[in-house]
Amino acid sequence: MEIGQKVKVYRLRDRVSGQIVNTLGKVGVITDFKMTDGSGVGVVVQFSDKSSTWFFEDELKPVD
Repeated sequence: MEIGQKVKVYRLRDRVSGQIVNTLGKVGVITDFKMTDGSGVGVVVQFSDKSSTWFFEDELKPVD
């Protein structure tokens, strides 16, 4: 995964807020990376409405 790449949210690992659940199935663009718990890297995704949040890589799929 690279910055600028389009991705689709296809699953969520944990129970999250309704706002995050609404991102399921949406396509966004990777804008940054984030250290999560010291053993993983999260991916910051920005959506067309300019909102952004981070996801684990295995929650996202690349979009062509």
